[in-house]
Amino acid sequence: MRADQASWSFTIFSATQLGLMENSQIFFLRFFCSPKEQSFTVSYLVNSCGLSPESALSVSRKTKFETPERADSVLVLLRNYGCTDIHISKIVSKYPPLLTVDPQKTLLPKLEFFRSVGFSGPDIAGILSSNPNILKRGLESNLIPAYDFLRSVLMVNENVARVWRKTDWITVQSVQNTVTPNIAILKEIGVPMSNILFLITCHPTTVNLNREKFDTSVKKVIEMGFDPLKVTFLKAVVVIRGTEESIWKHKMEVYRKWGLTDDEIMSMFRLDPLCMRSSEKKIMSVMDFLVNKMGWKPAAVTRYPTVFLCSLEKKIIPWCSVVKVLQMKGLVKKDLSLPFLSRNKKDFFNSFVAKYEQDVPELLKLYQGKIDILDLGFVSEAIQEKKQL
Repeated sequence: MRADQASWSFTIFSATQLGLMENSQIFFLRFFCSPKEQSFTVSYLVNSCGLSPESALSVSRKTKFETPERADSVLVLLRNYGCTDIHISKIVSKYPPLLTVDPQKTLLPKLEFFRSVGFSGPDIAGILSSNPNILKRGLESNLIPAYDFLRSVLMVNENVARVWRKTDWITVQSVQNTVTPNIAILKEIGVPMSNILFLITCHPTTVNLNREKFDTSVKKVIEMGFDPLKVTFLKAVVVIRGTEESIWKHKMEVYRKWGLTDDEIMSMFRLDPLCMRSSEKKIMSVMDFLVNKMGWKPAAVTRYPTVFLCSLEKKIIPWCSVVKVLQMKGLVKKDLSLPFLSRNKKDFFNSFVAKYEQDVPELLKLYQGKIDILDLGFVSEAIQEKKQL
């Protein structure tokens, strides 16, 4: 039997039998991976870093080593500075070459710096697991001056950590050429410092935009009628800065499909600019559920555009189903609007589920997504009208 035939035959065998075996990952690695496929590296990634066999095979193409000593030292350091097995799995998946760096010369000084400025173990683990590429940055040339700048603007380590979880874009050059000038633009038009902190913390790449492009985006948002004193102004800057004209036109067309006028769409954008960042699939799915299944008017949906930022499966469907049943049973007002989605989970549960569970015993299962609203025999008036037609 040729080697390629043997490999093919084993693949079929492993696919049908692995699920029946204990320690299937080790079995898979020992027999499926040939020396040419970096079997040692793959085995190490699975057994020491917690990657799945499939992920390990993919990651092994980006880093190779034949002995465990250096990688072991890297993992020890990461654990000593707060990283758990879950963190390590994420770090290695995103930045595989880290396992081959000199731990004492390259990694330790950066970890020690994070600790010296007051980051806790969980802070360090959170930064590295979210954005391990930050470890590619030089300590003296980048990390220290970047930290000094961020701390001077954001005031507390918690905010600095939030920025570094998202990006490692801050460099000496970017501070001088883009960040500082762009902050100055915002201050000149009266944007409160608290809102500027929001922009840097939640949308750090926006403030790193080329000064001319950033200024153009700001002026366009002003022309749209946004108030620089409100945080929605900066949300609009984020959207306008990151949306090409062709994409903007397409999103407008998607909303128009539901009978919305341009004025209604722009009104929705002014209420929550981030609604224009939702994908076409998300917009269509949310509108289909709310309009066709729940019976809400499209214009009513536009009064709460934040709905397009909510999870359809985890929040919109179960919460709206609960409220719709309560409305049809006459237990809550029929004109109750979508802002109930802004309540926190505990408040919603107490106000709409626990409070009426005696009246509608199936309400908890509906809230948990275990049953559908149609399973209860409820059909919205809008759906009933369509059926009669």
